[in-house]
Amino acid sequence: MNDPIRARRPLAAGLLAAALVAAPNVTPAAEPPAALIGNEMPSLAPMLEKVTPAVVNIAAEGHVKLQANPLFNDPFFRRFFNVPDMPRERKTASLGSGFIVDAARGLVLTNNHVIADADQISVKLTDGRKLQAELVGTDPDTDVAVVRIKAGNLTALPMGDSDRLRVGDYVVAIGNPFGLGQTVTSGIVSALARSGLGITGYEDLIQTDASINPGNSGGALVNLRGEVVGINTAIFSKSGGNIGIGFAIPIDMAHRIMEQLVEFGEVRRGFVGAQMQDLDPDLAAAFGLPDRHGAVLVNILPDSPAAKAGLKPGDVVTAVNGKPVRDAASLRNTVGLMRIGEPLQMEYLRDGKKLVATAEVGKPAETKRSPGLSNKRLSGATVGDISEESPAYGNIEGVMVFAVEPGSSAWKAGLREGDIITSLNRQPISELNSFLALANQIKGPLLLGVQRGEQSAFIAIK
Repeated sequence: MNDPIRARRPLAAGLLAAALVAAPNVTPAAEPPAALIGNEMPSLAPMLEKVTPAVVNIAAEGHVKLQANPLFNDPFFRRFFNVPDMPRERKTASLGSGFIVDAARGLVLTNNHVIADADQISVKLTDGRKLQAELVGTDPDTDVAVVRIKAGNLTALPMGDSDRLRVGDYVVAIGNPFGLGQTVTSGIVSALARSGLGITGYEDLIQTDASINPGNSGGALVNLRGEVVGINTAIFSKSGGNIGIGFAIPIDMAHRIMEQLVEFGEVRRGFVGAQMQDLDPDLAAAFGLPDRHGAVLVNILPDSPAAKAGLKPGDVVTAVNGKPVRDAASLRNTVGLMRIGEPLQMEYLRDGKKLVATAEVGKPAETKRSPGLSNKRLSGATVGDISEESPAYGNIEGVMVFAVEPGSSAWKAGLREGDIITSLNRQPISELNSFLALANQIKGPLLLGVQRGEQSAFIAIK
């Protein structure tokens, strides 16, 4: 049998000869523009050579407790059915990214979800050094965390100004996608101030089409000057891979969080005592306002900073400390990221007149829990008025679930911490007292209308 590879060789040789004969008629490759002759080609390499040593790979290992059926804890049940011993916890491991922001103190910024529940955190530098890291603090509400490494000869990223970003600005994402090692992708700022996505509690996200994939979380989003402008944190994708819609936490927000984590080990959020909602076109028309940007105050708590400043329901806040307020989420973000005791100047509209109120950011009010809940079907559940730290505050009417005891009727039915109960047996719930009054008089099964993130559902407790 003839060798099929050899059989093709004469044809290949003939084609090569034809190509050589025809070569004089081939148009020569275009020369580069005169401005580039003798000069280096445009490249991001010089900038990246300076900043990539500051971006690190992070590996976190931990353990999480497994929820078991309460029957498995009964020794008689275990003996009768010969149930084997089951592991009570599971080992977890995650790979992500981070970047050094303070070389002298060895401070590294990353995402909370990269190091959450970690018992051990290790950081690998671009020069090959692998270091054990100490957790400084974490803030799940913004998905920001700070760890510390002890080493010399570190490189830190210079801070940029994310407030000055514009749609169309070029950006570069640096991280450790899929655990492959340091990878660089480029794109532009696709949108700014994204919120309502359910990614974090406080959302003011940068959207970019620079490729971000699993493992990029916690990495740096830098501008063309090599300044960090964001922390890569999430993607929008049905497949789990990049489709050109990635999100980053603005570095201005992350830096404010980092300062509190370093100083206190936690974030001490501010409180003004006002419930708010977006100023939509219908409300703007009802108030006779030409501008449709702002947050409408719908309730003012007594003796709160907002009450002391003279604010009233119906006031439309348009700016805080000179920064424009787009909607209720931006006002909540601005106040929630301010320190307790910090001065607060709010520009607002009342009856079409522009006014200014001055207040001092206060401590969060204590949330009223449910000491008077006597319905046995809800035993094991702790509910209360929606806390001001929740994204649902001022946007949804109902009560918040603060804890659910595993194994209780509410737990088995599917009720979970963080759920917002909006109705009970099809009757709307507005606040804690009305919920308690209704729940305690119902003797039969309960039908709860529940809001969880962006999803709504009914939960039946028999």
